[in-house]
This record gives sequence, C-alpha cells and structure tokens, in this order.
Amino acid sequence: MTAVFLTFIFVLSIFLGFELISKVPSTLHTPLMSGSNAISGITLIGALAALQSSHQGLSIFLAFLAVIFATINVVGGYAVTDRMLSMFKKKDKGDEA
Repeated sequence: MTAVFLTFIFVLSIFLGFELISKVPSTLHTPLMSGSNAISGITLIGALAALQSSHQGLSIFLAFLAVIFATINVVGGYAVTDRMLSMFKKKDKGDEA
C-alpha cells in the first residue's frame, strides 16, 4: 500500500473516532471506556506474541512498549470498572456512625 493511502486511512479513522466519541452521552463514557480498556487484553496477547517472535532490536523494543502500555490499559480499565460498580452498591445501615 502506498503511504498516501495509509495516511488517508489514518486521518479518516481519527475523524470518525472523534465524531463517534463526541456523540456518546457523558453518562455512558465511563462504562464504555471501561469495556474498551478491557478489550486491550487482546492487544496484550498480540504484543506478547510479537515480543516472542521478534529478532531485531527495534521490533523487540516496540513489542516491549506495547506489552507495557497494554498492561497499564487493562489494569486501569478494570480499576475504573471496579470503582464505577462500587458506586452502585448499597451501604449497610451499620456503617453509618
């Protein structure tokens, strides 16, 4: 593929992503972002596979960065989801002082 075609696809995906996210109501941002961060587990598996099959210095470095960032994204997604779900738990009467 030519560089012009790949640049066009990249710019189009940025525009479509921005338009799609801007149409989501603010009450849905946290659940949607938590779910999409959890999907980063797929990215983590792909990054681990790339790290295993890499034999060149730059490829190993980029795969290692992908593993780190995907891990941060997965852990952060689950932390946000846990915090969001804890907001909906009922408080016990005994907890009030």
